[in-house]
Amino acid sequence: MLHGSESWPIRKENEVALQRAEMRMVRWMCGIKLQDRVPSKGLRERLGLDDVILVLQQNRLRWYGHVLQKEDNDWVKKCMEYEVEGSRYGPEDEQIFDAKVSEALWLVCHIHQGDHIGISPRFWFRKS
Repeated sequence: MLHGSESWPIRKENEVALQRAEMRMVRWMCGIKLQDRVPSKGLRERLGLDDVILVLQQNRLRWYGHVLQKEDNDWVKKCMEYEVEGSRYGPEDEQIFDAKVSEALWLVCHIHQGDHIGISPRFWFRKS
């Protein structure tokens, strides 16, 4: 379900949709109906699953770490410095990217904001 999720630009409504889809699958696997009112946390524990958003953040951080370890002349690392022309990108996007990385680092690794290298998110935005 999360194949390729390392680079998805995800919004809150996408997170909610992923959680709903995951819980529908979990309930189906357990043979539980929504009317049975069994808590989602209990079903996930029964199957040994983590929350889909936590797994998504772990995937992103793993990918982010791989990119940081690349050589400076590698094309993937160069994409992080690429600047896209157009109106879709603005300074607030860089703040959003830093906030998302900081949030994921805190939730997954318990690393505080500022303890990671700030990197431009310009490679996430494509001219359309």
